[in-house]
Amino acid sequence: MPSLKVMIIGGGIGGLCLAHGLRRAGVPVTVHERTEARTDWLQGYRIHINPHGARALEACLPPEGWKTFLDTVPADRAGFGFTTEHLRDLLRFPATEVGDGHYGVSRIKLREVLLAGLGDDLRTGHEFVSYAVSGDTVTAHFADGSTDTADVLIGADGANSRVRAQLLPHAAGRVDTGIITIAGRHPLPAATLPRVLTDDVNLVIPARRGSFFTAIWPGDDPYVLWSFSDLASALPPPANVDLRRLVLERTTGWAPALRDLVAGSDTPNALRIRSAIPVKPWPTGRVTLLGDAIHNMTPMAGVGANTALRDAELLARALTRPDLLPALRDYETEMLGYGFAAVRRSLRNARQGASPNRLGRAAFRTMLRTVDALPPIRRRMGAQLGQ
Repeated sequence: MPSLKVMIIGGGIGGLCLAHGLRRAGVPVTVHERTEARTDWLQGYRIHINPHGARALEACLPPEGWKTFLDTVPADRAGFGFTTEHLRDLLRFPATEVGDGHYGVSRIKLREVLLAGLGDDLRTGHEFVSYAVSGDTVTAHFADGSTDTADVLIGADGANSRVRAQLLPHAAGRVDTGIITIAGRHPLPAATLPRVLTDDVNLVIPARRGSFFTAIWPGDDPYVLWSFSDLASALPPPANVDLRRLVLERTTGWAPALRDLVAGSDTPNALRIRSAIPVKPWPTGRVTLLGDAIHNMTPMAGVGANTALRDAELLARALTRPDLLPALRDYETEMLGYGFAAVRRSLRNARQGASPNRLGRAAFRTMLRTVDALPPIRRRMGAQLGQ
């Protein structure tokens, strides 16, 4: 088989992981990234790498890169609890009941690991404009007038993908779920916070409406991450209010520790939650998509980045097969299946978390208490957390 050249548009988690996987397989690759550095506020927050994501990183990174990852991040051995707004447990999994292969890492540190060693294969300051297919090659055009040509072009350029817009002009992209999440960080150590907040991950399910999430980051700059989510229709426009005060108002009567977590945090940020619309298979060609460029999802299942990493590993293997177009078709079929299953699951979680249906909330809380009373079911559920 003649040497294949691959071009990746977008230097996010999935695109960089794919680049490493292709380099490791001996496939020439270039990554074109619009910005010199990622600057959105989410970059400062932790990310959960589950067993799917960890396997993809280990398979794609060079051995020294995987070792750096392991040396850089702590294994996520935290427990996971579902609680009421009064911090009374509905269901709690101790760390020993949570499956292996979970890691907590800051997005910045993960990006540093993925950037290491790419050298001239990573080209920053290249804003993608369009592509043109001619025979067996694809040429990408960039805003500065430059071009690059390869045998295959991968759109890994995020939720507002320009590659997707050209490849699938009929695809609706993303829709607004009508949900807003407000997030902040409380520095550690914190004498006022109980161990349940400084040791475990927690999903708070209040009786009335909204949801509240906490997670720890025990790295060089330790903190507790928290997020509060509710329907946008139940909140004032975030740009017009003090977000910390707003969350404190909405959590009146909750456990003092949860309110201390909000009150002692840095300046919170607000994010409108959006989700991809399912896409039907398209005629396979020399342009395909990866990660948020095709199956962008809400953060309420905690698997968005892991799904992109899974794409990267699967696509790296496909691009080493001699039958290029059938291999890409197989990749797209499998990726659309598990990718949009994750989209549906994350959207369901988001809607359940924001629903004001008290009867539904009461039923869910009762179900969690029932699982907690049945150790074999609890252990099985704990082993599957985050996957």
